[in-house]
Amino acid sequence: MNNIFEFLTPKDSTFFIEADCTLRQALEKFCFHKFTVVPILKENGEYVGSVSEGDLLRHIKGVGRFDLDDAQDVDLMQIERYRSYQSINITSSMEQVASLLLTQNFVPVVDDRGMFIGIIKRRAVMQYFMENFSVK
Repeated sequence: MNNIFEFLTPKDSTFFIEADCTLRQALEKFCFHKFTVVPILKENGEYVGSVSEGDLLRHIKGVGRFDLDDAQDVDLMQIERYRSYQSINITSSMEQVASLLLTQNFVPVVDDRGMFIGIIKRRAVMQYFMENFSVK
């Protein structure tokens, strides 16, 4: 298997949420794009983690009642995340990618400065195996 560039979905083709958005904005973006987990980026493009629909739902349940107007006052970064999606550096090996894909749907990829440059989807790696290694 070659380097991870072959599997990279670049940042400009990736849905992400800005770290300074509110719970309401996050909910609206999740509803529109229909993803279940997305990367969170600072304004400068630095990867700070990922957030899931489940994280948002657990927060709402913990509040006890929900009002969309109140959600405008909740910062996304205040919401506890159930699990972190570990990122890798662009120079990482495919073995490192495969190891993370065992427990993550995608692997965020960053450069040497921690700036988000894209993701590697589990589906892309599985498709590669299906196309290149036939099972007989």
